[in-house]
Amino acid sequence: MWYLILFYLVPLAVILHVIKTGRNRVWIWVIVILSFAGFVAPVIGTIGPLFASLIYATVELLPELFRGRAAQRAGRGLRQAMNPYGDLRRFEQEAAVTGNVASRQRYAEELVRHERYAEAIAQYRQTLTGLYEHDPNLMLGLARAQFGNGEASAARSTLETLMQHNPQFNSPERHLLYARALEQEGRLEQALEQYQALAPAYPGAEAAVRYAQLLERQGEREAARKVARELLERARIAPAHYRRAQRAWLDAASRLL
Repeated sequence: MWYLILFYLVPLAVILHVIKTGRNRVWIWVIVILSFAGFVAPVIGTIGPLFASLIYATVELLPELFRGRAAQRAGRGLRQAMNPYGDLRRFEQEAAVTGNVASRQRYAEELVRHERYAEAIAQYRQTLTGLYEHDPNLMLGLARAQFGNGEASAARSTLETLMQHNPQFNSPERHLLYARALEQEGRLEQALEQYQALAPAYPGAEAAVRYAQLLERQGEREAARKVARELLERARIAPAHYRRAQRAWLDAASRLL
């Protein structure tokens, strides 16, 4: 009995899905015909409905699944694990052939991902000319590469120039990178001011944790614990996916208590 329910419930669910999503009604006829084929050929009648359902899923559902963001990220992660330098070589070739800003930017971003910061800086500098001389996204990318290369002062200067020419450019990453550059330079009071302003509005936990860590290094332990405690209290009522994504920073905050 359960065997029959399984083999006919799945096709019924597929038929309902076809109707609900407005797909080609031919699928209904295929499933129905194969379902009743058992009266003529028992073997076909046994496997026909499930076979039709499998074909439907392969043709109609799998392509949509693999177009989704999560599937794309998973596929990209798998490709990078199997061939970690594949994108880097491809973007390098595109930049060499086309030489346009978009291709150089992709190449520079991939260089940063591989921690080849000096090469990324060179690519960004080639893009920051003409109409793109003060492009905020390119300048932010340059500052990111400079900071990764240990050039905190250069990164800070780039970010200040970015804001001078793009005062409406509102980027939490820019703000956090500016605070980190100040901290690396040893301009700790200014860094604390930047962290304090950024921490409540930053979309993740990193800014608040870095603020608390700097407070602790400055000997302000109670203030550091207060920032960490408030962050953890907000995290308790945040969605589960936020806590999963921020787990490393939340653990760092816990260690400050």
